Amino acid sequence: MLLALHKPFGVLSQFTDGDGRSTLADYVDVPGVYPCGRLDRDSEGLLLLTDDGRLQHRLSHPRFGKEKGYWVLVERVPDSAALKRLRDGVHIKGGRTRPARVRLIDPPPVQPRDPPVRYRKNVVDQWLELWISEGMNRQVRRMTAAVGHPCLRLVRFAIGEHRLGDLPPGTWRQVGGRRRKR
Repeated sequence: MLLALHKPFGVLSQFTDGDGRSTLADYVDVPGVYPCGRLDRDSEGLLLLTDDGRLQHRLSHPRFGKEKGYWVLVERVPDSAALKRLRDGVHIKGGRTRPARVRLIDPPPVQPRDPPVRYRKNVVDQWLELWISEGMNRQVRRMTAAVGHPCLRLVRFAIGEHRLGDLPPGTWRQVGGRRRKR
């Protein structure tokens, strides 16, 4: 079984938490499934869950080269030099990243976030579409910060051939199945 969840902002990518924070258990009531990889608490978007350990490994381990696509809202508009650095790979704690595919985009079809991203009157924000094929801890945030454009919002919209599509935050669907509410 494979589930696609639109993980909301502020939710941990695990089913339990001793500190009372929101977890996947608040949204997914299917026993025996586990996330294929992670999304930070302050990131949102596509999270795949499965009850198949081999499938989980194939979907999440960088060795299998599953590209992950992100919509990233960053501070200021990156120039061509910053985009080239992302495309070439950047040095972050943990080493040099693999080259990324990145481009400037118009605002993607995302719902307003709760809480909203802080509005800054004198700073222009820019959305990027960024694709990576590895998954270092907080990698996308660290990459954009390394080129001078801190991440303000991060939405994963793709893992390999799987897409978030029009799945609303907090809902899930069985891959190949119909949408389920929390």
